[in-house]
Amino acid sequence: MDVLSDVVAFMRTGRPASTRISWRAPWGRAFPALPGSVGFHVVLRGSCWLMPADGEPVLLSVGDVVFLPHGDAFGLADDPARPLAESDCALHSELFASAGFDGTGAETVILSCGYRTDPERVHPILGSLPAVIHLPARLGCNPELRAAVELLAGELDNPRLGADTVVSSLLDALQLYILRAWFDNGDEPCTLSGWAGALADPAIGRALNAIHSEPGRRWTVESLGAHAGLSRAGFARRFTALVGQSPLAYLTWWRLASAARMLRESDAPVSEVAERVGYTSEFAFGNAFKREYGVAPGRYRRCATAA
Repeated sequence: MDVLSDVVAFMRTGRPASTRISWRAPWGRAFPALPGSVGFHVVLRGSCWLMPADGEPVLLSVGDVVFLPHGDAFGLADDPARPLAESDCALHSELFASAGFDGTGAETVILSCGYRTDPERVHPILGSLPAVIHLPARLGCNPELRAAVELLAGELDNPRLGADTVVSSLLDALQLYILRAWFDNGDEPCTLSGWAGALADPAIGRALNAIHSEPGRRWTVESLGAHAGLSRAGFARRFTALVGQSPLAYLTWWRLASAARMLRESDAPVSEVAERVGYTSEFAFGNAFKREYGVAPGRYRRCATAA
């Protein structure tokens, strides 16, 4: 798997969810912070204003996509000066949900989607993102993103056989297209540094994909540098500058994160998990895992199963 695919598969817990909401002016709602969640919102009809927790109001028009990667509080309204009432509907609480709020003015229809994340396994890509990513609908820009939005809206308007699987897959696709649009620097000014630069850099991108594809391989800085086509020293400097961690520190983090996922989602013995993520002994793996997660692998699995 490539890095972005891994990020989406890795950080989500449980099923995704979506809510289709019809608002009629005048209206304004405040939505509380939901730590450990990500959300994206698409304007299907009309227009409205997004009021982030910090920053100026953002005008949203038909086809605009907004991504809130950190679960911050926000408001939505037909007018930026409108007082915001506490929300009386739960955004993205079910796979299929809809709500309507009658008024006398113009209608705005919003598709709100999201899912929960585990704060213990948030990938640093997510942490590098701003509080609000706004991808305006512009002719010819991000056609795959627009297509995913149309397909998702169609499934929610008219659910048919297999809709659960289709909607879940489309929500994952929408998430990936949003991240791709941001890191490709398509619609927003995004300086190519940090993770944006790492993913855009062919050499570092090759190294990251190698780590994600084969976390259990006995990688060294030299072998990763050779894979990237760089000298050992040059690779180490560039990787650390862009990713924010040394190559071996990131490799260790990803190995343990992958191990935690295996412990949660499979019944493979701890010794097998250790071997699959590159540890030659269960003892060494247990010590490294406990340093990262605060508990031994076996206890981590029992707690995850009980939850």
